[in-house]
Amino acid sequence: MPMIAAVVLSAGESSRMGWPKALLPIDGQTFIERIVAALKQGGLERIVVVLGFNTEEMRRQIEQLPVEIVVNPDYKQGQLSSLQTAIRYLESDTNCDGMLVHLVDHPYIDPQQVGVMVRQFSESKKLIVVPRHQGKRGHPVIFARALFAELLNAPMDQGAKAVVNAHRSETLEIDTEDVGITLDIDTPELYRRHVKGE
Repeated sequence: MPMIAAVVLSAGESSRMGWPKALLPIDGQTFIERIVAALKQGGLERIVVVLGFNTEEMRRQIEQLPVEIVVNPDYKQGQLSSLQTAIRYLESDTNCDGMLVHLVDHPYIDPQQVGVMVRQFSESKKLIVVPRHQGKRGHPVIFARALFAELLNAPMDQGAKAVVNAHRSETLEIDTEDVGITLDIDTPELYRRHVKGE
């Protein structure tokens, strides 16, 4: 099996939420704890968490988790800058065949889905693997190492989408019944609706 590192992007200010999304409670855990547990259960040994805003406090809150923490000093430039921070960190590891990228505001991540994606990445030899629910793409997304350089040079205003769009024929979409892949919980209203069940 290829060695895939998981990358969890958690550098933003959570300004719309008003509270660090990584630390929001869900089913007796925090978002980040739940995500890390699912990634581990899905078979990923190496998990890198990218922090940015309020780094020291965030580090204190998650340092007990089985993760490697990297800091993006340019987090205000957006998500792509955090992804690039993770790539630069992983690039020196020649055993790393790719990365599975997940966002901290998508807490409903299914370990089985993760396992399926990694297996399909290995078998299909595609450069990108992405889950799809009712025609809509979601997260996590796997990028092969062959795309690292391209992601490092992607335009900031377009982000990783520019790279994904450039490799449509080398992308494997996996259809799933799991609506969690598209549930982006980044406002108090969405948190109340999906997590609190109001």
